[in-house]
Amino acid sequence: MCTSISASQWGSPTASRRALLVHGLTMSSQSWEGVAKLLAAEGFFVVAPNLLGHAWRRGTDYRMSTLAEDLRPYFVMDASYDVIIGHSLGGAVTLSLLPFLPNTKETTVILLDPAIELTEESADMYENRFLNEIANVRTADDHMTENPAWSRSDSVLRALGVSMCDRTVVEGIFEHNRPWSFSGLFKNIPLHVKITVLASDPKLGAVCHLEHVPCDVARLHAKLCIGISHWIQYESLDVIMNEIPLRRAKL
Repeated sequence: MCTSISASQWGSPTASRRALLVHGLTMSSQSWEGVAKLLAAEGFFVVAPNLLGHAWRRGTDYRMSTLAEDLRPYFVMDASYDVIIGHSLGGAVTLSLLPFLPNTKETTVILLDPAIELTEESADMYENRFLNEIANVRTADDHMTENPAWSRSDSVLRALGVSMCDRTVVEGIFEHNRPWSFSGLFKNIPLHVKITVLASDPKLGAVCHLEHVPCDVARLHAKLCIGISHWIQYESLDVIMNEIPLRRAKL
């Protein structure tokens, strides 16, 4: 892994396939380590940007459209991606990126329990939860105790992401995106893009509910991940990798 303040990278820049990974609130580019290593092993060059306000990146405007516009440099000169994955907040940002995608290749988009619709009550609840996380940063051991399915590496990176974000970012994210409603972005899926929504188990704290995902939109389908919490990339890498078209050797 190669990391800078703006992004982390895995694999060879000369690889024929590319993946873009967009993290969630109070996370960082490094939090994608598990998924990124698997993709790199499959021949992808993987890029994970740090969103505005994360990993010590400063910002003042945290509207979803601004978070997406900040990632436009990753699409200069018609740069394209075979796979784009967004988690939680990063799922809504990823939907906002759809107009930037060049139509030069088929793109598989995977949204991991994306935060696309929140009631005012839910938005207030999540804002307070994140503010409490920042005020009382838990250690990797704390995360492992609360989440037995997480690896130590994932737990360390979760704690690191929180430590590199401050309350003004959380407050800005929720203040600048009221009402929190982004499911309308599903209506404009380009012809060369296929989107899969992986919704977590409602009994385990899911943010995305299947009723948030339109059922009458072409090239869009959703799956419910029973037994898996909001942190799909920490708990079930296979569920993610199964949605990615991989080249297999011919027998």
